Amino acid sequence: MAPTATAPARAAADPRRRALARKRRLAVAFVLPALLLLGALVVYPVFFSFGRSLFDASGDRFVGAGNYAAILQDPATLKAIRNSTIWVVVAPTLLTGLGLVLAVLTEKVRWATAFKLVLFLPMAVSFLAAGIIFRLAYEQNPDRGVLNAVAVGIHDTFEDTAAYPTARAREGHGLAGAPGGPYSTERTVRPGGSVGLGLVGVGPDALPAAAKPASAPPDTPGGTDAITGTVYLDFAPGGAGTPGTVDPGEKGLPGMKVEAVRGGEVAATATAAADGTFRLAGLAPGEYTVRLPAANFAAPYQGVDWLGPALITPAVIGAYLWVWTGFAMVLIGAGLAAIPRDALEAARMDGASEGQIFRKITVPLLAPVLTVVFVTLVINVMKVFDLVYIIAPGPVQEEANVLATRMWLVSFGGGNDQGLGSALSIVLLLLVVPAMVFNIRRFRRSGT
Repeated sequence: MAPTATAPARAAADPRRRALARKRRLAVAFVLPALLLLGALVVYPVFFSFGRSLFDASGDRFVGAGNYAAILQDPATLKAIRNSTIWVVVAPTLLTGLGLVLAVLTEKVRWATAFKLVLFLPMAVSFLAAGIIFRLAYEQNPDRGVLNAVAVGIHDTFEDTAAYPTARAREGHGLAGAPGGPYSTERTVRPGGSVGLGLVGVGPDALPAAAKPASAPPDTPGGTDAITGTVYLDFAPGGAGTPGTVDPGEKGLPGMKVEAVRGGEVAATATAAADGTFRLAGLAPGEYTVRLPAANFAAPYQGVDWLGPALITPAVIGAYLWVWTGFAMVLIGAGLAAIPRDALEAARMDGASEGQIFRKITVPLLAPVLTVVFVTLVINVMKVFDLVYIIAPGPVQEEANVLATRMWLVSFGGGNDQGLGSALSIVLLLLVVPAMVFNIRRFRRSGT
């Protein structure tokens, strides 16, 4: 009886097995193209790169771990590792913090959707376009770089600019000094005397609108306790006139600061009028040197050297923040929307302030989301290439390099050492994999 009892069960099981086997074959058929593509574009290059990293630049001589040892001996590569460390520590931390703050604030504004859209828009811009935008924004010339235009505007609002940065003394005509000032009279002057201070190097378009025709230094004394004089542009239109004297058509230099100096100390100061005349009053008897201080000739403030060696890495990180802040805000905002509102309302009913609710309820409940965002940004930061390569000018490229850019430069950007470049790619892969594994496990745990 037993065989006859199990026969129907086997007959029923066989169609199920055949159906399951058919589904497996169908699944394999659908997955196989993706697996082949993944193997061709990811798995094979990884193994090829590892093998290539064991050979020298030509690929003919086996060097073993020599390329990996060279990574620790090359100053430029060590600088790239240092910069990558700065990126990993600074960029994800700032982005996660900014995303959290903005996600919380957008819940309290009326046009939250529009605000999120504006912040998320940079994600639609490629890194190439973002790099070009910020390369222009960081230009040193304030006429082209918007950031330095703002910096110069703020600086000039609170500090006076130099009156005549290009002016210089006419040699052999009473004034002496190095380019850029200060310029002093070659002869001393007593109170009651007068002096003419002729300068050149100022273009007609650089003269203030208030400048009037220069008045000659007065022949009569300006008082027994004062020195009078004129500071003027010692150049007449057409080149006419006599150097060292005030000629018709020559303009005064209004706003020029003038000092009377004796014994190394400033005894009196004055500012030239529209016609260039000045009066240094309140002087005790004695001999004085009349001086034009260097502040009159200082170069104008040109802003911050964003693309210089000291600030190039923070500048590129700033561009990265502009692109990715919207991403962090949207992800954290989605987690914030899932927080039970009854927990927040209960805390408010108990008298908790908004700051306490944020620190002790919102942030702990958002911890899984914040962790995923942070780790995702760490993975992305380790692979950053476009912004660094585009924004950093050639002379400071080495100061801005990260592992990805260093790998490309060593392999294809003039180094022609694919062995060392492959070793750098393997190091980069080993640094990224743990973060990827951690993120995948977080996703699986959250899914279960």
